[in-house]
Order: sequence, then structure tokens, then C-alpha cells
Amino acid sequence: MDFGKVITAMVTPYNSEKDKVCKKRIHRLVNHLIDNGSDGLVVAGTTGESPTISHDEKIKLFKQVVETNQGRAKIIAGTGSNNTAETIAFTKEIEAIEGIDAVLIVAPYYNKPNQAGLYAHFAAIAEATTLPVIIYNIPSRSVVNIEPETIIELAKIDNIVGVKESSGNFDNITKIITETADDFAVYSGDDSFTLPIYALGGNGVISVASHIIGSEMQTMLRAFDEGDTKQAAAIHGKLVPLMNTLFIAPNPAPVKHMLNRNGIDVGHLRLPLAPLTDSEITTIETAFHNYLK
Repeated sequence: MDFGKVITAMVTPYNSEKDKVCKKRIHRLVNHLIDNGSDGLVVAGTTGESPTISHDEKIKLFKQVVETNQGRAKIIAGTGSNNTAETIAFTKEIEAIEGIDAVLIVAPYYNKPNQAGLYAHFAAIAEATTLPVIIYNIPSRSVVNIEPETIIELAKIDNIVGVKESSGNFDNITKIITETADDFAVYSGDDSFTLPIYALGGNGVISVASHIIGSEMQTMLRAFDEGDTKQAAAIHGKLVPLMNTLFIAPNPAPVKHMLNRNGIDVGHLRLPLAPLTDSEITTIETAFHNYLK
């Protein structure tokens, strides 16, 4: 399955007064993202504040995104946790929602499994679901790193179709790209690594910045595809400061601020995430103002 090049890890819009997942704001955000460069959407991932969204809210969120999407973008549901049995049960539950194209399964956090445990976790989930599975390797949050050898073995399982790589280790990422089948997708999990990983043979990015600059990211990758590597590099150079600025505070605080500022209301953050400071707001808005000059 082709999930596209720019997949947005979508924020979760809330009604600020009632602190509920907001259907109206979901509808507007999904349309905004599809109209501005998103080939696919990851729903209820890290950027979607998944740790603070209840089971019932996630089901509601998935259904509302699918309803708005109408088949235009690929929809990838974040169903992973550090409990293998619960992940399997939840993944099987969302199989019944027509319009979900795949699931994103994060490396088990806090438990600190070894590589054998990581392999067994993902293999058990893949065996239990009919949906395509994308592995999510993010050692900065999960503490454990899924080693490239483990990912390469998991890629041999029919419905494990890709990985979101947020390890930042280019040697490991190169090994995964080189030693997996051509139809195994490798996505950058870090916005600023989008072009370098794409140039190595990766498939694109699962992005936060694409909420704001999705079209520009598509233009960059298109230039590379057309052989204009100099133009692609120039766009990369302009975008990287913006991408990095969106991570000066815990994600998704900066990107939610910029969406709200640009008239795409997505509401507040849920605790334990805190609002941006005045200094952080100034830094982020200055970076975007300088980009638009």
C-alpha cells in the first residue's frame, strides 16, 4: 500500500470550554491538512496527545476523521501501547471502522523489553490483525531502541509494511532501507530529516510541521524527484529552522499554537502538557515571520 510521501501526525482538536474531542474542529482540520499537502493522516499518535485521550474518545476521533476524509487521504490509527494484549484488543476493535487503512504501533515504553520481546510484541499484533502495521521506533520516548536487525526481521511478516524511524541514527536507517524489500516503507519520524532520509531511499515523512508547511514539504520532495537536488536542498535549508522551532517546547504545544494563530482552531492542551510561555511564543512567531519575508 502506498501511503504517500507527507503524512501528518494530526493534533487532536478539543472544545476548550467542555474539554471534549470536537467534531466541528476535526472536520475543519482534516480538510485543511488534505488541502495543504497531506497524503495521509496519523490519528491518535504522539502529536495527537494519545496518552490523555480515552478509549471511547479515540473511537470517536477515528470515526469522525474517516467521515470527513471520504477516502481522500490514507488514515493510520495509533493503537499501540506498552501492553501487548490491550494493543491487540484495541487494534481488532478498530478493524470494524471502515476507512482505517493501517495502524501505527509504538515501541512498548516503560517495560524496557529486549529485542526478543520487541520482536514478539510486534509479531503478535501483526498476527492478530488484518490491517497493515507500521512500526514506530522512538527511543527518546520509549527508552528502548528497536535495532535495525529486529526491524529487518519484522519486515518479513506480510502485514508489517513499514516503520516510522525517529531514532536519528542514519547508519541504522540506511541499513533498514538497504536490507528490507522495496515495498517496505521507511518514513522519517523527524521533520528536519525528511530530505536526507528520502535521499537515502526512504518513502517520506510522518510529520508535525506539515500542519503548517505541508505544501512546501511536498514541493521539496517533488524537486528531488525531478532531479533538481539543488532546489530541494535550498527548500530544505529554509524549512529546517521552522521545523526545529516547532520542537522548542513539548510537542504538540508549538504546532497547536500556530494552528490556532492561523485560524485553524484546535483548542487547548491537556495536562500534563502546559501552554507555551511568552518567550516561546515570540521565538516561534518570529521564525515564521522571518520565513514569510
